[in-house]
Amino acid sequence: MTLEPTIAVRGARTRTARVPTKPHGQWAVDGTEPLNGNEEFKLADNGLNVRERIENEYAKGGFASIDPTDLHGRFRWWGLYTQRKPGIDGGRTAQLEPHELEDEYFMLRVRIDGGQLTTQQLRVIGEISTEFARDSADVTDRQNVQLHWIAIEDVPEVWRRLEEVGLSTTEACGDVPRVILGSPVAGIAADEIIDPTPQIHEIAERFIGDESLANLPRKYKTAITGHPSQDVVHEINDCAFVAVEHPELGIGYDLWVGGALSTVPRLAERLGTFVPPERVAEVWHGITQIFRDYGYRRLRNKARLKFLLADWGVERFREVLETEYLDSPLPDGPAAPKPIGQGDHVGVHRQKDGLFYVGAAPAVGRVSGSILTALADLAEAHGSQRIRTTPHQKLLVLDIAEDRVESLIAGLDRLGLAARPSLFRRGTIACTGIEYCKLAIVETKANAADAITQLEERLGHLEPEIGRPITLHVNGCPNSCARIQVADIGLKGQLITNAAGEQVPGYQVHLGGGLAGEGRAEAGLGRTVRGLKVEATGIADYAERVIRRYLADRAEGESFAVWAHGADEEALQ
Repeated sequence: MTLEPTIAVRGARTRTARVPTKPHGQWAVDGTEPLNGNEEFKLADNGLNVRERIENEYAKGGFASIDPTDLHGRFRWWGLYTQRKPGIDGGRTAQLEPHELEDEYFMLRVRIDGGQLTTQQLRVIGEISTEFARDSADVTDRQNVQLHWIAIEDVPEVWRRLEEVGLSTTEACGDVPRVILGSPVAGIAADEIIDPTPQIHEIAERFIGDESLANLPRKYKTAITGHPSQDVVHEINDCAFVAVEHPELGIGYDLWVGGALSTVPRLAERLGTFVPPERVAEVWHGITQIFRDYGYRRLRNKARLKFLLADWGVERFREVLETEYLDSPLPDGPAAPKPIGQGDHVGVHRQKDGLFYVGAAPAVGRVSGSILTALADLAEAHGSQRIRTTPHQKLLVLDIAEDRVESLIAGLDRLGLAARPSLFRRGTIACTGIEYCKLAIVETKANAADAITQLEERLGHLEPEIGRPITLHVNGCPNSCARIQVADIGLKGQLITNAAGEQVPGYQVHLGGGLAGEGRAEAGLGRTVRGLKVEATGIADYAERVIRRYLADRAEGESFAVWAHGADEEALQ
């Protein structure tokens, strides 16, 4: 492939900055010569171009016909990853090459910007799952739906069906602008400050699939909310907009930049600006171009926007944004107010139009195509044609008349979707884990679901005393797809040595993290205690032990996070 790349890079300005011993691979500073294999394949051919090959070559020739660089690289631009071959234990994850770990089937991620679905769209996803994906489906903490067991021969038909109802997998993975998180109650919440739907739609329609933004240093995550609960985990996104009222300019957004977790967690920072609704797309585009032009590309583990922000600082970042990428500077703005309420939206809530929405919790996001199809049928039978996904692996049914709420809840219960869940089910999320993920070391979904059941049995009677969900996030590897550093109890999958000296699957423990939209006054990262690890089968045992200690030792009104950060290490064992 010898296609010449089309690159839009604005001229770099002279700055007094520390000169690195090696180039970072910043296009606007060092030029566009690729400094690693990932950058080479991205410059050789835009990832978006692989769709034509999938449809015209690979779907006809089968898995064996796929070019390795497309398979392990560009396929991600269309929401496709090979999944883990069954039977490979976690101890071999780091020992095997990708082709040795992978099965000849794909995880396919359906992109759902803002988490907004019609019942027709949900039904199509469910039907695709049952017909092409062995009835698999997970609701993710990025508001997407993921399917498994997709064969390359079926991908064109899956795309056709999705696009027929206005859905896609475009840039659902890869070094691109990923799905835009949006408030799940956008446009319907009675206490909403502003409906961010127009801004979400403008960004998606103008820029998703734009070739000039389809080669970023790494993934790029966006969140926008107009709800006072701040329900989109904005503190861990690359670019986020949070509703605020300016004393002179009215309702708009507080701008946050540079958040991300993985192995080097960093919370986003405010730029101190006020963004009017009509300028959100322009500002988003400017920040995305900064990442493209100045982001670090030499080392993959330093290629997220958070590393650039850490080196530049907020003042310089804002100055570059306003002078090089925006038509005019942004006004200074106030910080968004402290969040109000629980941002997962579980339970029954009145809408601004007098109808109700009902938020339900699947067990750690695990559903199925059959459940999704049945949910579409159930919603329609109760007068609704709108479903929302959330960044907390939950599902919302909108537009329910008051006299039909209890009937809907009963129907949700029959589907395994609890609108009145225990605190433990409500507060637990889990990543894909070793069942499907090539990076995972430990099982997650099944272990977390088992822990929920055990905690309900052991501590269910203490829920009134606990008061609010104690978040339990279970991750199969160090990459934090389940946000372990911002959970009350975060579990990072790894191999550990048990009391008998045997190496077994387990988790390192993080304690006392949390985000604003999860009932905390402000975001914070959890602490780790040296040597504190639990076996994969012992999640409930550990959680019960530490929760009971919290209840015994806490000061009046003290949250789990505050207690965990102040407790002696002995109390956390």
